[in-house]
Amino acid sequence: MGISRRASARMIGVVTLGLALSACTTTRVGTDRLAEKDPLEGFNRGVWAVNRGADKVIVKPVSQVYRAVTPKPARDGVRNFFANVGEPFSFINNILQGKGDRAIRNLGRFVVNTTIGIGGLFDQASRMKIQPAPEDLGQTFAAWGMNGGPYLVLPLLGPSTMRDGVGTGLSQVADPYRYCLNNCDLPNGLPIALTATEVISTRAGLIEAGADNFLESSLDPYAAARSAYLQRRRAEILNRDAADLIPDEGDEANPALDDALSAADADAGIPGTDTAPSPGAENPPAPPVEAPNTPETVAPDAPNGRN
Repeated sequence: MGISRRASARMIGVVTLGLALSACTTTRVGTDRLAEKDPLEGFNRGVWAVNRGADKVIVKPVSQVYRAVTPKPARDGVRNFFANVGEPFSFINNILQGKGDRAIRNLGRFVVNTTIGIGGLFDQASRMKIQPAPEDLGQTFAAWGMNGGPYLVLPLLGPSTMRDGVGTGLSQVADPYRYCLNNCDLPNGLPIALTATEVISTRAGLIEAGADNFLESSLDPYAAARSAYLQRRRAEILNRDAADLIPDEGDEANPALDDALSAADADAGIPGTDTAPSPGAENPPAPPVEAPNTPETVAPDAPNGRN
């Protein structure tokens, strides 16, 4: 009981601090220029290799079995549950960034999905047109103008930046769900089981999204993953919904999607598919070549010497 009261008081203090800071939130969003240069590439590639090995031996096989034995509605329910327990932390971060409208969406989604959605297993909020507004500490730091720092591959956790890595570490005490996992008097084994289930659910989602095919088709999977992460992370920081990166049928080309794919391909060593010549650089059209007067090119009614 005392732990719960201390946790509640801490969360109230964070929200109050966020309300005080929201009025002076900077409009200059941090950049990831250093991360794009990847000064720690040697170290990162070593960690990347270890992570890929662990994924190949343990995480991916378990996730594949999970997908095979668990019906899709059940997998969706698990994914919805973990998204729902993250709503309070998104609420806090939206408050810290001064985004009251998005914070209201977090609060509304949490209330609706926790009650009508039966503990978050069903995403009733989306059916009620309350769209997600996920935020984390890394996004908050970026909104405050903090640059990403060097690109960093974290052991087991994967692609990140120095800024996002710090945010991930602080979330263990700032995120109400994470804090409760570590400090609330939960039954023995439950925190480990929840964490393992979340990892497996996330990995299964990556398989369904085609992440494995993307990496396998890249000449340099490490570089492709780095570019894809930085592009997606930038979109999250700028609060571009996923739908903004997917052109509707009949729409013109989407620059954000084109930039993301082109950057990933370029870093992976894949040449671009746009072969159109630049303006002013077109070669003059070659003069037409006159076809030889062969039996295949003469008029149909012309004699060709055949019986």
